[in-house]
Amino acid sequence: MKRIASVSVITLALTMVVFVLVHAALSINGAGATFPYPMYSKWFDEYQKKNPEVQINYQSIGSGGGIKQVTEGTVDFGASDGPMNDEQLKSFQDKHGFGILHFPTVLGAVVPTYNIPGVTSALNFTPDALGGIFLGKITKWNDPAIAGANKGVNLPAADIVVVHRSDGSGTTYCWTDYLSKVSDEWKSKVGKGTSVNWPVGLGGKGNEGVTGQIKNAPNSIGYVELIYAVSNNIPYGSVKNSSGNFVKADLASVSAAAAAVAKTMPDDFRVSITDPPGKTAYPIATFTWLLIPEKFSDSAKRDAIKGFVKWMLSDGQNYTEQLSYAKLPKEVVAKEEKALAKIQ
Repeated sequence: MKRIASVSVITLALTMVVFVLVHAALSINGAGATFPYPMYSKWFDEYQKKNPEVQINYQSIGSGGGIKQVTEGTVDFGASDGPMNDEQLKSFQDKHGFGILHFPTVLGAVVPTYNIPGVTSALNFTPDALGGIFLGKITKWNDPAIAGANKGVNLPAADIVVVHRSDGSGTTYCWTDYLSKVSDEWKSKVGKGTSVNWPVGLGGKGNEGVTGQIKNAPNSIGYVELIYAVSNNIPYGSVKNSSGNFVKADLASVSAAAAAVAKTMPDDFRVSITDPPGKTAYPIATFTWLLIPEKFSDSAKRDAIKGFVKWMLSDGQNYTEQLSYAKLPKEVVAKEEKALAKIQ
C-alpha cells in the first residue's frame, strides 16, 4: 500500500510540474498575412516542440490586418506580403517613438487559378490578358487575348467570373504590383496596394476564401498563393515573363525571380521582385515579411522573438520546400542575421 501511495504521490507531483510548465509558457501573439500561413503554422509547431517554454499564436487575417494590429500595438509582431509604405512606417514611429523592422521569411508565388468546365489543359496567360481580365475589358474565355496564347485549347464563349480578395491582403499587393508594372492602364486607373478599388469581380476573404469561390464558381478566375492552388488541386496557369517565356510557378522559377535582387537587397529589406529579369523567372513572386518592433518593454518576449527568427533563418528554412515555398537566398539570410541586433 505504501509503495502504491508513493507512486501516486510521484505521479501527482509530475502532473503538477507539467501543468505549471505548460501554463508558464511565454505567449507571443502575431497576426497578418494568409499567404505564408501554412508555412508559419508548421514553423510555430516545430519551434514549440524544440522550445516548449515559448508558445507563438498567429491569426491569419490578411496583411492589412497584420499591419493595423502591429501599428496599434495589439500584437507582438505582424506579418505582410507587401512591405509597409513610408507613411505607415512614419505613423508607427510617431505613435510609439521607435521604428518597425521587416524580416523576409520565405519566397512565394501568386498564381492565376481558374475553374473552366471541360478545360483540363494548363493555360498560358500574357500580361495583357491578365490586365484586361481584371480591368473588366476581357469578358469571354474565348477572347483572342486568351485564345491566342492557348492554341489547340477549346475555350468556351462563356462569361469570365473574376474573383479577388475582399480583405486587405499582401497577396493582392503582389498581384496589383505586378499588374501596375505590366499595364499602364492598370497603374493609372487602379494602382497597387493591399486593398484597391476593383473594377470588376467577386470578393473572397483570405487565400482560403478566394480558393473556395473559384472551386464553386464555373468559368471563374482569381489569384492565390501557390500552396493554396496545389493543396486544393485546382489548376493554375503559366505567365509570360519579361523575357517572353511562359513560366509556371515552382520552387526554381520563384528562386530565379529573387536572384536579381539577392545581392543588392536594401538594408530595410523592402523590395519588389515582380516582373523581374531572367529567362526562367516567374513574374508574380514576392518575399513575405515579419513586421517586428525595434523595441520591447518585455525583454523575455524580445529574446523569444529573436530566438525564433534566428531559428527560422537557419533550421526553419529546411521546411519550406515541402510546402511549395522557396528558401531565402543565402545573401539575404546573412544580412538578416546581422539585422537582428537592431531589435532592442
